[in-house]
Amino acid sequence: MNKSSFERPLMADCVPDLVATARGDLPATLVIRGGTLVNVISGEILPEMSIAVQGARIAYVGKDVSHTIGEHTRIIEANGKYIAPGLLDGHCHIESTQMKVTEFARAVLPSGTTGGFFDPHEISNVLGLKGLRLMLDEARTTPMAAYMQVASCVPSTHPGLETTGAYIGPEEVAEALSWGPDMIGLGEVMNFPGVVYGDETMIGEIQATLRAGKVADGHFTWAADDWRLPAYAASGVTGDHECVTKEDVVERLRLGMYAKMRQGSAWHDVAETIKACTELGLDTRRMMLVTDDRSSESLLKEGHMDFVVRLAISQGVKPVTAFQMATINTAERFGVARDIGAVIPGNIADIILLDGRLADVRVGMTIAAGQVVAENGKMTAVWDSFTYPEEALNTVKLEANIQPEDMELVAPIPEGTIGAKIIHVTENHVDTKEKHLPVTVQNGKVMVSTSGEICKIAVLERHKQTGNRAVALVGGIGFTSPAAIAMTVAHDSHNLLIIGNDDALMAEAGNRVIRMQGGVAVVTAAGVTEFPLRIAGLMSTESFEVVAAQSAAVSEALQSAGCTLNNAFMTLSLLALVVIPELRLSDKGLVRISAEGIELVSLFDEVVDGTAVASPSGNE
Repeated sequence: MNKSSFERPLMADCVPDLVATARGDLPATLVIRGGTLVNVISGEILPEMSIAVQGARIAYVGKDVSHTIGEHTRIIEANGKYIAPGLLDGHCHIESTQMKVTEFARAVLPSGTTGGFFDPHEISNVLGLKGLRLMLDEARTTPMAAYMQVASCVPSTHPGLETTGAYIGPEEVAEALSWGPDMIGLGEVMNFPGVVYGDETMIGEIQATLRAGKVADGHFTWAADDWRLPAYAASGVTGDHECVTKEDVVERLRLGMYAKMRQGSAWHDVAETIKACTELGLDTRRMMLVTDDRSSESLLKEGHMDFVVRLAISQGVKPVTAFQMATINTAERFGVARDIGAVIPGNIADIILLDGRLADVRVGMTIAAGQVVAENGKMTAVWDSFTYPEEALNTVKLEANIQPEDMELVAPIPEGTIGAKIIHVTENHVDTKEKHLPVTVQNGKVMVSTSGEICKIAVLERHKQTGNRAVALVGGIGFTSPAAIAMTVAHDSHNLLIIGNDDALMAEAGNRVIRMQGGVAVVTAAGVTEFPLRIAGLMSTESFEVVAAQSAAVSEALQSAGCTLNNAFMTLSLLALVVIPELRLSDKGLVRISAEGIELVSLFDEVVDGTAVASPSGNE
């Protein structure tokens, strides 16, 4: 099969040919005939409609397009099928699939996703603007309408709380936004306390974005009724995906923001947030459906945006409204509705044909930039591969000599028990809970049982050879036998994260990841499971199918050791993300995120005259 290129020309450059095709003087390159159109602009379902395409753009939409058909026009009969705009993901981190952009496109195009708004802040925290540029260049080779955002939080807070591999500030934001119209805006501004309290860097990044005529995305995790949400909105941030309740949606809409309702692999928020539509009856045109983070396993088993749209419909949303939330609403939010998000004259021909009931969202064909790229769940289009340079493949600056004693946790008392803060994992949610539990100390070190509730968690800095290492305690993992997992996927600084209940296994898992130059290793009594991620320690060089199989093997290894968390790997990878409540671990130490702000805190209760005294905490 010949390799294709997927140009997305400017509307202005296409006007003469589009008008000529519409009046019948220039034959269409593609015609879709006789389907039922999902018009997301008017909210109607229109029978017996046809579409004429000239090159990459739509020239004519109507009952009869026979005047546009020529000798070489490709005709697709859509009788009995729905015609809808290609689905758009309004907030997604491609790196979270562990696939490079090319393989991500191969994974999602057959299920109807023709575009998205991608925040590559994972690779940006490792490689800075170089990493962002690599992903942008790769995305441009694919059929997708792939819009990139500049990572706003590199680091996610400030260097005093964590160590990243790079730095991005206002000057870097301005530079990246000059790379082209597919650099769409500023990625999620996770340092919301910095915005509210006037941090110069954060304010400067937003100003650089607004001066470039682009949009800024948000990430606000304080309560919906917190007085500081309007202050955050005053900065110019106009979209937020950290909505977990209907009240979160309501407050953002009232402030003029777009509320993004998330259904990732491990974050299941649509059922609650969609109630702002189904129960409260709020206007939906600023409601969006997004995935945020979706694993390769989920893409293989469930799909991508088609899955999220089906879920919204199953919760009581009208099908055409659910489609709006994943097409035109998203395009309007980013100011590109003149190009994507609807099947109307002039727009890019990103179109899907659906079999069966509209509510089933069963994609039979995907057309991107005027070309058929997938049919019956399989890719039909091919394009040139993209190769990453060596500097992106060797990013783990650590020696593979971690020792079991490096995982030891020294206590402030020689023997007995002492209260300690525990990072407690919440299944299917991004947040953790701060718990306080007594732990046993022997010979000045905390003891962890291989069959107990508590595990150790360690973060080792892997970018700048600082030697930083922090060890703490985590609950809710579920290991019932000796086990450890190590990974360089550790949002957002992506240092080396190790979790386990056996010091020797933790050291072995960490060393295996270092020798792979990034990835995941699970070590148990039953054996070793490895998942190499050479690209920045985040993404695989392998195909979608191989990545999904290796990811599934990690899940199976964790489950066999007793960790039954849904999408455990993705959940655990967030335990170093120091901008999401309530307790996290970075290479600098234990970090508490509360309504008062973000701060480093002591792991243990204070010891006064040999007696442990409980320190201030969140939830007991």
